[in-house]
Amino acid sequence: MQRFHDKVVVVTGAGSGIGEATARRFCEEGARVVLAGRTAAKLEKVAASLPSGRAAVKPTDVSVNQQVEDLIAFAVQKFGRLDVLVNDAGTFAEGKATELSIEEWHRVQATNSDGVFYGARSALPHLEKSKGCIVNVASVSGLGGDWGMTAYNASKGAVVNLTRVLALDYAASGVRINAVCPTFTLTDMTADMQQDPELIRKFEERIPLGRAAQPAEIAAVIAFLASEDAGFVTGVNMPVDGGLTASNGQPKM
Repeated sequence: MQRFHDKVVVVTGAGSGIGEATARRFCEEGARVVLAGRTAAKLEKVAASLPSGRAAVKPTDVSVNQQVEDLIAFAVQKFGRLDVLVNDAGTFAEGKATELSIEEWHRVQATNSDGVFYGARSALPHLEKSKGCIVNVASVSGLGGDWGMTAYNASKGAVVNLTRVLALDYAASGVRINAVCPTFTLTDMTADMQQDPELIRKFEERIPLGRAAQPAEIAAVIAFLASEDAGFVTGVNMPVDGGLTASNGQPKM
């Protein structure tokens, strides 16, 4: 399947996890991909494993607007156009409102919500030309609340509603904007959680499919939303959660 033959895709957070899996998926389907993230060595390692000439690396901190503008300019200069932006870069902090430091709050918002805004703002003029699209990586934590995850929940909630308003504002320009909302996924970000068997058991009890997600499973849905197969889909925050949000929250009886 070559749904993205000669399309140009920018993926943030591409050094590992969902971002890496997404970059691989787009390359497999014929795209030329710009890998963005804060750690150059991780990006270079991923790029070296992708088809020659199909991937480029641009170290980027998405919490800094100028770096995001430089990323989009680099992609267009390198490959001549931009068709898809995947805003995947993210970070995390635990804690109730009275436990979080102000610095932690701003750090999470700067990457998770500001970074998505900066990406969209920089990419949209190019996407209007190509009739392209944006896929944001939100979370089920943006659709409902978690205990003790104030900053993360707020940032992902912002991405969910930002996705909706962008979709409304740019539909007339032919640009589609959607988001995926994964549940617990086996990535570097959740590595510490994966070492807690009791926590894993609790997730498995709550997720109807009985397991965590693999990054490639999230990437597959991102690719669908970016493809012409989803040509009449915009403004959607799609749960990719093994049935988690199908529940009303009551226990299994």
